[in-house]
Amino acid sequence: MGFLSNKISRDDVKPGDHIYSWRQAYIYAHHGIYVGNGQVNHFTRGDGQETGTGTFLDNIIVSSSHNHGDNPCPDCGDRSNLGGVISSCLECFLAGGDLYVFEYSVSPAIFLAKPRGGVCTIASSDPPEEVIYRANFLLQNGFGVYNVFKNNCEDFAIYCKTGLLVANTDVGRSGQAASIVAAASVLLSSPLRFVAGFGGLAVAGYGMYCTSRLVSDIGMRWDVSKVPVQRLVADVACMSDMEAKPEDEKTT
Repeated sequence: MGFLSNKISRDDVKPGDHIYSWRQAYIYAHHGIYVGNGQVNHFTRGDGQETGTGTFLDNIIVSSSHNHGDNPCPDCGDRSNLGGVISSCLECFLAGGDLYVFEYSVSPAIFLAKPRGGVCTIASSDPPEEVIYRANFLLQNGFGVYNVFKNNCEDFAIYCKTGLLVANTDVGRSGQAASIVAAASVLLSSPLRFVAGFGGLAVAGYGMYCTSRLVSDIGMRWDVSKVPVQRLVADVACMSDMEAKPEDEKTT
């Protein structure tokens, strides 16, 4: 266990744990649910990319599924181009990285002591059997369309652990996405231009960053509700059907 994140050994991981591993020199982390027997259910965009933004980010944040090249994993095969909820062995999920466990039910003080988002939440976890049930149900039925800010791998894992969904989908449950938005808001905030001195600017900026992260946490937000996994899948399917209809049929 560390200050920035929560590294554990493979022997310590338990079924129902929300785990993650850092990618691309700690630029971002990939998240999943350990379901037991060496298997991890996780959500990825596939197609060799993680973001699909059409920007330089696509060259930095690549697929979170490990590409073995000419030597595919004997258990998983090559799943680097698969999208949606997939199951991989723990080694493929880690892709050569270290193993970390995401913390639940942390205090606001501990939450703010972690400067990086996407490592803990104030929200409480449901029992492991419920977590594994959701993760396996979504493996069979999907988790909607991947979106790096609104519906990503961390959003998937947090939903499996809590059953909570956000009504306002400008930013999902992901602490990593919330941290990016918080940092951007600090950089673009006009009031900071009137703070005298670099020291005052740094303190004010960090305070705004921490406040934004805290109020965006799934355990602090007011616009969340508990949604059964069957209803979630039904709602996603209904939305997909609506989007597939011609425009004239949508208005009738």
